[in-house]
Amino acid sequence: MIAIIDYGIGNLKSVHNAVSFISPQTKSIVTSDPDIVAKADRVIFPGQGAMPDCILQLEKRGLKESVIEAAKQKPFLGICLGLQMLFETSEEGGVNGFGLLPGAVKRFQLNKNERIKIPHMGWNKVHLSNTHPMWNKIDSDSRFYFVHSFYAEVTNKNLEMATSSHGEKFTCAIAKDNIFAVQFHPEKSSELGLQLLKNFISWNI
Repeated sequence: MIAIIDYGIGNLKSVHNAVSFISPQTKSIVTSDPDIVAKADRVIFPGQGAMPDCILQLEKRGLKESVIEAAKQKPFLGICLGLQMLFETSEEGGVNGFGLLPGAVKRFQLNKNERIKIPHMGWNKVHLSNTHPMWNKIDSDSRFYFVHSFYAEVTNKNLEMATSSHGEKFTCAIAKDNIFAVQFHPEKSSELGLQLLKNFISWNI
């Protein structure tokens, strides 16, 4: 069973629909119940909005500790804000994340020499930095869909699975043990996004 974390913010319906489409035999539940998260075989933590609001809503629902515990031991897929929450600190509201991975979340900076829009929104190339089962049938420099103003500055480059570029190069996918997380939205990324979700369902840690 796959638990898709519901903390009141995020594009949960599209994630759930994508998982149901690619693997109708797999039970998936959108939930804010810590007990269901604890019992789940796999966890997807999608995210939109601001990190301070996410933390507030997780704590309000009693979800924070169960999500952290899931990220320590089960196949865990973080999406967008779900990636950023894994790190130690964030410039967004000056809050702390889960602290499961070393590094900080930074805001994109306007560059006088290259006009960029913030938030970074749209399709962009994802350059694979390392091999991983989650990249099965996905080629380097494939395009995925992004919507974000912040990115994770990773201090341990062994965690980096892929990079993209928006004014500057940034880490857009990370992995450690049972955790895999992406800054882009696989549920909005057409066939390759569905392939990533399919890889997660079959990923054996």
